[in-house]
Amino acid sequence: MNSDNFRISGVNSSEVEIEILDADEFENQFSLGSFIKIPFDDNGINFGVGIIDDYRIKSINNDSEESEAERVIFTIKVKLFGSLLFDESNVTFNRGINGIPLPPQTGISILSNEELSMIYKSGINVNDIFEFSTLPKNSNVPVQMNGNKFFNKHFAIVGATGSGKSHTVAKILQKAITMKNDGYEGLNNSHIVLFDIHGEYPSAFPNGNHIDISELVLPFWMLNSEELEELFIDTEANDHNQRNVFKEYVIESKKNLFTGSEEELDRIHYDSPLLFDIYAVYENIKAKNEETIQGTRGPKAGPLNGKLSNFVSRLENKLNDKRLEFILGEDTRSITFEEVIRRFVGYVTNQNSNITVFNLSGIPFEVLSISVSLISRILFEFGFYYSKVREEGSNEIPLLLVYEEAHKYVPRSNLERFRASRTSIERIAKEGRKYGVTLGIVSQRPSEISETIFSQCNNFVSMRLTNPDDQNYVKKLLPDTLGSITNLLPVLKSGEALLIGEAINLPTLVLIDRCSPQPKSNDIMFLEEWKKEWETLDFDRLLEPWKKR
Repeated sequence: MNSDNFRISGVNSSEVEIEILDADEFENQFSLGSFIKIPFDDNGINFGVGIIDDYRIKSINNDSEESEAERVIFTIKVKLFGSLLFDESNVTFNRGINGIPLPPQTGISILSNEELSMIYKSGINVNDIFEFSTLPKNSNVPVQMNGNKFFNKHFAIVGATGSGKSHTVAKILQKAITMKNDGYEGLNNSHIVLFDIHGEYPSAFPNGNHIDISELVLPFWMLNSEELEELFIDTEANDHNQRNVFKEYVIESKKNLFTGSEEELDRIHYDSPLLFDIYAVYENIKAKNEETIQGTRGPKAGPLNGKLSNFVSRLENKLNDKRLEFILGEDTRSITFEEVIRRFVGYVTNQNSNITVFNLSGIPFEVLSISVSLISRILFEFGFYYSKVREEGSNEIPLLLVYEEAHKYVPRSNLERFRASRTSIERIAKEGRKYGVTLGIVSQRPSEISETIFSQCNNFVSMRLTNPDDQNYVKKLLPDTLGSITNLLPVLKSGEALLIGEAINLPTLVLIDRCSPQPKSNDIMFLEEWKKEWETLDFDRLLEPWKKR
């Protein structure tokens, strides 16, 4: 490529305007989003790197009567965001610009695939390289990134339905659980918990630790005060009487069942993760609602007589609701604290697993927030206490928590029914990293997710977004130096994504590698199914699980 065909025509603090004198020399060699290198000097060692942000066409009159009346010149605008140093066979890339190239300069060119590959690797230890995508125009060029910076800092994967989001999640996690150093067999030491709200991922992780509603045990006695009140109390009513009597009898029951020392007994409080008898609490509250006391003229109604009727009815309905067996049933009273932790982090007796998939599709919506909150909080506290018992706060069992359809757990809404899950996940977003607990936020509606969550994400995999609110929301989170490349968000093909963040040297348009096996997220072929012969429907088989909800 003839570098004399490029000419700098304008420079400002963050942008360079370059004229392409003869467009016929190029055959689809670059487009919006392509990378340009611009020399800072004449030694061919130091270069600025930018991304093509815009281009224009202008005509120039030619006074010669023997030639065409005018010629066409392309002008491209390049957003600068980094610098390159070529030192023999090594390439060092640094973000930020230490100077602005001024005309006239020669040696301007499009970055080659080989140069791009060297930039992606620059500054990354070979053991830290992580890749799950390639360049869309050249599948032979893997896009390499720093796996430590990707996983030890929160990341987000966003994309509309049909953009390939589920396959991207599966590919990243499949790669994470299969990578290992030489010298050992069996599982690697990755520990991932995936919250699967639609039951898509069991097929993608056949050897995973799968927990659905039939196997899930979330003991009510492990709920904290906020979660307990969200489950049992009408929080919208803001009834202090309900809160006070409930708190009193929960603490009383915990102390009655406690078998430790007197000193430990005195430290028991509302949030202590200790077994208590929810039926005893119910009976005490029921008795309080019917209480009579001796007055000067005989028995009279107690101070709360009749004032807890709605609360008693609500408690009774919860305790008799068969859908809540996983949180209030017999198994929740016999399972131990250790068994719960082991199940959550994949240390299962008969088969350990480095990914636990919580299939939340069968959990009633009214307790979804509480369920996600409890699991998340326990996993955060696992990281917290594990770091405390290790020397110098280290953590050899870091956890990644991946929330599919995260807008359903941590929405921007301030409604009470989302308070528990928002509190737990936002705490992880703000504090989790220092205890070895990080987040993967996945959503088709990023504009509906808590801003606290997204503001803590350092890496983004942004796939096709068709909703203008989602597009604008994501653009605000991304660096200004990307320029108009973010305008590609609504037209990306399925499987394409913008990969941006601290883990990758260059913000890049990539094609995600196909995962194998795949999640159960393929589109249903309506027309193909409709053209088949009439299907006989087994209503008994359909209604059996339906009625259990």
